[in-house]
Amino acid sequence: MLVPYDPSWPDQFRAAAESLKQVGNPQWTVEHIGSTAIPGLSAKPIIDLAVRVEDARDFQRHRPALVRDGWRTGSSVRTHDVMLRERDGTRTHIAHFFASAVWGEVNQRLFRDWLLAHPTDALRYQEVKRLAVKDAAVGLGAYNAAKTTIVQELVDRARAERGLPSVSVSDK
Repeated sequence: MLVPYDPSWPDQFRAAAESLKQVGNPQWTVEHIGSTAIPGLSAKPIIDLAVRVEDARDFQRHRPALVRDGWRTGSSVRTHDVMLRERDGTRTHIAHFFASAVWGEVNQRLFRDWLLAHPTDALRYQEVKRLAVKDAAVGLGAYNAAKTTIVQELVDRARAERGLPSVSVSDK
């Protein structure tokens, strides 16, 4: 379900980022990614966070404290560690943990930056999402799969602009 942009999303992000750093590692860099990071864009009301950790060991050292704080694993993402937070059985936050060695090439960050810098592409993406929600509701396709083509196109453009090669955006 997509909802109109909520001006409280940046505050929700800041609170979640501060909590992650307090419970995890104060040295972590945490950025707002996903559609809720794009002012004016309709989105699923889930706050996505990109967390720069030193490496997988850094994440694993702090994982037990994150679990005690209400974060849990449960994502099918294969390329990096992910933890989720829910309220009353509804997903509210997704934290993506990336090693510092790959931070500059993280597709989710590049995609966010592209949408922020290219409002026409953000509107195109929003329309694709709306159609994907509509089609998924009547059993004509999966929401994430329906977005893949435009996400791949825009990430490829963002990567090319930075001199990076194209890579698949599919990480499941």
